[in-house]
Amino acid sequence: MLKIRLKRLGAKKNPSYRIIVINSTTKREGRPIQELGHYNPKTKVMQFDVATAQEWVKKGAQPTETVAYLMKNCNADGTLNYKKKETVKLSKKAQAKAQAEAEAKAAAEAEAKAAAEAPAAEEAPAAEEAEA
Repeated sequence: MLKIRLKRLGAKKNPSYRIIVINSTTKREGRPIQELGHYNPKTKVMQFDVATAQEWVKKGAQPTETVAYLMKNCNADGTLNYKKKETVKLSKKAQAKAQAEAEAKAAAEAEAKAAAEAPAAEEAPAAEEAEA
């Protein structure tokens, strides 16, 4: 069975990968059938021949999970369409503080809403008495 997978290159703690088509029983750094591109996860630089990869998939090659992700998030010219995450990870202490602030804000809004409704309810009976 043919696989489209990553071949690791680069130094220790500084990986870069080649995207290759290879027999599934061959070792990771074995000789590939065809090289489709390269990917550097540290700098998010990628050059990938998507059209050739899709032809290999039609022929029966199975992309790995990572390669399938790269194929899906690839621009037409073969570069990675990388979107930086907007969420910031917080420590447990910071999460607890943010949750407490959110609860206090919700309570203040509830009080303001109740206070806004109370005068309106008091004015309605007064208007009825004036008519009588």
